[in-house]
Amino acid sequence: MMTFFFFGRYSSQALKNASAIRTRKAEHIVGRYRGKVKAMYALLGEHDLVLIIDLPSVEDAVKVSTGLASLTGISFTTFPAISVDQFDKIISEV
Repeated sequence: MMTFFFFGRYSSQALKNASAIRTRKAEHIVGRYRGKVKAMYALLGEHDLVLIIDLPSVEDAVKVSTGLASLTGISFTTFPAISVDQFDKIISEV
């Protein structure tokens, strides 16, 4: 599994339609692509929320990102992430 950070920005319409029900539907989209939501946080600042999601592949991340945007109206910027231990191992080979 790969870890992805999904940073979201609300449109005014997306904010109006926010609800616990929509959150559960979003989690269902993640599960449809064999993913697992590790955490969800509301933010203040440049981004309105961040989702931390484990998914099998980059292709699945694209599907989840577009599926979530379609469901919620939230625009997402998605970043793959690796642990610092993985990073240290990779750079030790350079």
